[in-house]
Amino acid sequence: MEKVVIKPTDNTLGVNLNGETGVLEMEGISYPENASRFFQPINRWLEAYISEVGKPITLNLRFNYLNSTSTKHILDILETLEEFHEGGGKVMVNWYYESSDYNIQEMGEDFAEDLSLPFELITY
Repeated sequence: MEKVVIKPTDNTLGVNLNGETGVLEMEGISYPENASRFFQPINRWLEAYISEVGKPITLNLRFNYLNSTSTKHILDILETLEEFHEGGGKVMVNWYYESSDYNIQEMGEDFAEDLSLPFELITY
């Protein structure tokens, strides 16, 4: 499975999807002009990984800012992982947040509460 790397910009996340290790990383700020276009390759890769590889997935998320549209796309990714998890797939979500960033912390807490995924909140 191909590795996908998207370099961060001033308004988009840095993304690293590694099919060999099953580690997916997203980091930075997200308020892209067209969120659907930005997240589409991530969703396609994830769906292909689940259907073709099906090995354990670790999702590492480290956000500085997400607009509401990006938050919806992150939720979609988490729901895809939840379906995989409920079907017997192994998933771990690591949600990193700065100790002073209560908005990102609270968002992570809300996701952890609403989903059945193994979800770790990690301050730095």
